Amino acid sequence: MNPAQKALWYIESHLAEPLTLDDVAGVAGVSRFHLVRAFAAATGVSVMRYARARRLTRAAQALAAGAPDILSLALEADYGSHEAFTRAFRDHFGTTPEAVRAATRLDRLKLQEPIVMDSTLLEHLKPPRFETSRPLLVAGISERCTYENGGAGIPNQWQQLHQKVDFIPARIGKVAYGVCCNGDDSGFDYIAGVGVANFSDLPREFARVRIPEQKYAVFTHSEHISAIRRTIITIWNHWLPISGMKAADAPSFERYDEKFDPATGNGGLEIWVPVRE
Repeated sequence: MNPAQKALWYIESHLAEPLTLDDVAGVAGVSRFHLVRAFAAATGVSVMRYARARRLTRAAQALAAGAPDILSLALEADYGSHEAFTRAFRDHFGTTPEAVRAATRLDRLKLQEPIVMDSTLLEHLKPPRFETSRPLLVAGISERCTYENGGAGIPNQWQQLHQKVDFIPARIGKVAYGVCCNGDDSGFDYIAGVGVANFSDLPREFARVRIPEQKYAVFTHSEHISAIRRTIITIWNHWLPISGMKAADAPSFERYDEKFDPATGNGGLEIWVPVRE
């Protein structure tokens, strides 16, 4: 099983017990950083949000079936009090545990059913080359992406960049970068940008990120840009676990050179994944 599959198995097997991100990463056999990226790429949801949603769903199902003791359900879902459980339940479902128990129905609730992993990966991922990147400064359009939305706003970021790129001073070359950084279990920052010589005259509307010197595994994605997610899933959930390398806690990025056509999404790109021995 790949890391995301192991994580799903462990979460489903321990819903009634305390769970931490470190626990799940340990069972998956990877770092927290690796698990956060691998799980979200494969499922579209963050690790701990999935665990919370599954616990609240099980509680809702028990309440609809007439469970009399809400505090017991709260403790089983790893909430320390009736009040904390009720608050989380209301935030998630828009109603109270008591209302669900009284209604004895679930058809209006957004339940989180267990995710059955689609483990379809690329059949032939070309082996990467390895490079040590030089320090890089990138300026562009930044948005916070959640794993739930799958980066749905990223194409709009690129559209904004193409409209404003001429206002970015000190640009270097014609290469564009899609940088993923500041990742945690809730999401990550994505910056659609270009390389610059410095940030000294950069207008405040543009985000900036410094990418330090780092060893990278560099993969080629030759298909249409819309298929990039499948390549990323294969890298994080197949190639990396068997590579003998570990994910480094550093920005990963897509590199778009002049062969890429932003109008059609064709032309290919490179995916740079930070690694360490």
